Amino acid sequence: MSGDELKARALRTLAQREHSRAELARKLAAHGEPDAVEAVLDRMSELGLLSDSRFAESYVRSRAGRLGQRRIQHELAQRGVDPETISEALASELGETELERARAVWARKFGSTPGDAKEWARQARFLTARGFSAEVVRKVLKEPFDESA
Repeated sequence: MSGDELKARALRTLAQREHSRAELARKLAAHGEPDAVEAVLDRMSELGLLSDSRFAESYVRSRAGRLGQRRIQHELAQRGVDPETISEALASELGETELERARAVWARKFGSTPGDAKEWARQARFLTARGFSAEVVRKVLKEPFDESA
């Protein structure tokens, strides 16, 4: 595939949504030589069409209402965003505290405190799977039951 075709493919991909450099490189790798792909990625970055920081900020904004900080960090790292950019995006885009976001997620899903240990464990697993820390989960569920039980 020629350089112009790679550029067109990259533009079409970026027109759909923001992508990290690593994601776009992976998508273009099957269609061109590695040197040509790197040249296209460099050019897209120069033009401001490709930005890992803009991607990370967009990603955090879209996920913050449903997921905890740990899960967002993990997903961004899987998409090839460097840890420093992830930290900056989380700091700039997370307006609410982790506890406030966890309470909002919990309230949308459950809305009432758990009645027994089994229900407490189910709600705790839900929040943990969403990427909230154990400390935040305990605060949200107000520690009515001992986790070790």
